Amino acid sequence: MKKMGEINNTDMDGTGKDGTKEGNNSTAINPFLLFQNEFPELAGRFNDLVDAQRSLKGMDPKTKQLVNIAIQTANHNSMGVKMHAQMAKSQGASRDEILGAVVMNLHLSGLSNVLDCLPAALEGLESVKE
Repeated sequence: MKKMGEINNTDMDGTGKDGTKEGNNSTAINPFLLFQNEFPELAGRFNDLVDAQRSLKGMDPKTKQLVNIAIQTANHNSMGVKMHAQMAKSQGASRDEILGAVVMNLHLSGLSNVLDCLPAALEGLESVKE
């Protein structure tokens, strides 16, 4: 089972295992890979928690990712939305389902959260190869 932030060896966005990638003369950092590299024991324990949550019965993996997208939108976490959009698509979620999980927050957390997270959801969707 893949751990949080582990989509494949380059984390779908071209980021290397060290959490960085080069592009447009600047270094982009994947915060989760940075966390794993800087705090491997703590990250390992966090991954154990994620595994325990994933093993909970009641929702299929796709639904769990859609719920995560909605939660990350409510938390105004566009990086989390992008990552969970990638995982949701990998679990078979459609574009409409993923974007619907973002806009579901409109009446709960406001237009600002939705507008900030929609581009991240699209970026996550587009980064997963069919």
